[in-house]
Amino acid sequence: MAGLFFGIFIGLLLPIQTCLNSRLRQSVGSPYLSSLGSFFGGTLFLAALALVVEGTVFFSWDDVAQQPLWIWLGGLFGVIGLTTNILIFPKLGGVQTTVLPICGQILMGLLIDHFALFEAHRAALTPLRVIGAVLVLAGVVGAVTLGGQRISRQSSKTREARSNTGALRQVSANSSPQAEPSLWGWRALALGTGFLMASQSAINGHLGVLIGSPTQAALVSFTVGTTVLFLLALVLRLKFRVRVPDGQKKNPWWMWFGGFLGAIYVFGNAFLVPLLGTGLTVVAALVGMISGSLLVDKLGLLQAPKRQVGLAQVLSLVLMLGGVALIRLV
Repeated sequence: MAGLFFGIFIGLLLPIQTCLNSRLRQSVGSPYLSSLGSFFGGTLFLAALALVVEGTVFFSWDDVAQQPLWIWLGGLFGVIGLTTNILIFPKLGGVQTTVLPICGQILMGLLIDHFALFEAHRAALTPLRVIGAVLVLAGVVGAVTLGGQRISRQSSKTREARSNTGALRQVSANSSPQAEPSLWGWRALALGTGFLMASQSAINGHLGVLIGSPTQAALVSFTVGTTVLFLLALVLRLKFRVRVPDGQKKNPWWMWFGGFLGAIYVFGNAFLVPLLGTGLTVVAALVGMISGSLLVDKLGLLQAPKRQVGLAQVLSLVLMLGGVALIRLV
């Protein structure tokens, strides 16, 4: 039972991590620099963990010398996923930022299992797994549609209030389709992020088998991600400057701990899978992620904007969770 609660706990960390990284972006001024700070912090934590668990951060090159190049892509996919979450979080809120990547993860996971991609064990599609996928999609559509309606109503009220002060013309210019992509474009991007996250898990899992250590595999992934982001910052000539956003007196200390939470999540999965099995670990983490995203939206945690969360939206998430259970546990 303790392992199950720990699984829920590590899932709860992911929406909070997105909040921290989004706040860090406000201070450093770039999603790439925010991701770099997060990945660097996670790398330091995993390096320390590898020293404690394995006694070293290094592994034998002979174990991976003859392997395909895609075993190193886990860190790159993680960079894309984390940076995308930072970009879409202000647009969609905590619930949709969590739900849509989960949907992509489930769909890509089915493809990986069915076709044994990335050297994964093959698990053919069954009628129950297909039903589970349909339930996931139905729950996602419900949660996204209801959430989108609330965002639209809030935007309409904002435009109406501003028009009463004589600013309607300026607001209309700033909110035109040419100036702002549609919400469905952001949702599609979030869904694609889930595809990459599922691929990252499969790649890192295979790398862990090759080198004999999930902790070192996670460290490799974070190190690759940190390197990619550092090179990208050099190419774009980004300068790491920390400023205090307008309207705030100082930067919160907690904005630096996004990478730490992400590293705990990676370690937690590696620790729990042998104890609970992959299916129960994933379901427990999803319960935590969904619960965390609801809390973030409802309470406006860690300076996140508050959004309404209705009963119908909660029921949609429960429906999605039932589908996840069918896919993972049957």
